[in-house]
Amino acid sequence: MSGLGLAGLAALPFDFNSSDPFDLQQGRVTARTIWMHESPLADSPKVKLLQRDSIFDISNTAVGADAETHNRIWYQVGDQGYVHSANIQPVRTILSQPYAGEIPLEGLLAEVSVPFTDAFVEASTDSKLGYRIYYETTHWVEAMVAGKTDGQPWYAIRDDKWDKTYYVRAEHARILPPEELAPISPEVSSHDKKIVVRLDQQLVFAYEFNIPVFVVSASTGARLRSGTYTTPDGNFITYYKRPSRHMAAGDIAASGFDLPGVPWVQYITKNGISFHGTYWHNDFGRPRSHGCINLSISAAKWLYRWSSPSVPLNKEFSYGYTGTKVEIIA
Repeated sequence: MSGLGLAGLAALPFDFNSSDPFDLQQGRVTARTIWMHESPLADSPKVKLLQRDSIFDISNTAVGADAETHNRIWYQVGDQGYVHSANIQPVRTILSQPYAGEIPLEGLLAEVSVPFTDAFVEASTDSKLGYRIYYETTHWVEAMVAGKTDGQPWYAIRDDKWDKTYYVRAEHARILPPEELAPISPEVSSHDKKIVVRLDQQLVFAYEFNIPVFVVSASTGARLRSGTYTTPDGNFITYYKRPSRHMAAGDIAASGFDLPGVPWVQYITKNGISFHGTYWHNDFGRPRSHGCINLSISAAKWLYRWSSPSVPLNKEFSYGYTGTKVEIIA
């Protein structure tokens, strides 16, 4: 179990159609700035300053020598140097075919398939920018339209926080197929499933019949500039689930946030504590959230599909008084 934190941080999305696990693998800088170093050590010479949303190719991973830190994973950038993984989102650039079928009135769920794309108030890059949205974030597609200036397909996506419509290039998002959203282990009763969060270890476990079937590093409530945020201990259930949520609160300049398309959300408290995917950091294994349980997007998606209640394909959420048991241990 001692290696789980490192294993989770080192994991990169893998293309099973490729013999090279780093084929097309890229990284996106999620912090304002970070330094690239000559070697995988924080005190090694700095070779390049990278700005937010800089994209680079990841050629390998490396384990730093500092055994005292929770996160020793570095990403190698060819022969240029190394960047620490904490503020790097692993991404790929995969241009998608526009959806060929008819988009129903209730919409279809889509996932951004490029490192980032800009969402505009009209189907044109000449219009006002609404939001920049990021790799593997999820959004509800209402329609497909022709771009006003390029004639290319654009998706109209609905913002669930502000009840507005924005437009993104259709080739920058993919409609998720039903099989990718199918429940995991549906034959196991919800009474025989349980999620355990260990705050002291920053780990999340999924159990079937009291046997662990999944474990991953997490980031829970932390002391931030705007205050101290805690993840409550006790017993809960995943009573409210939605595959996409625009989360926003507070002053962004003082640890507030404005995060469209947060994927695979499972609420466990009335005041908004939830499990969800995270695209603004890659530093799991230590507290750094506003109280929620931050997971990598792939881990959040697995847990979302595995837990109950299931959310129908054509629904934006499922809400009720049933769900998978959650035990949070301080």
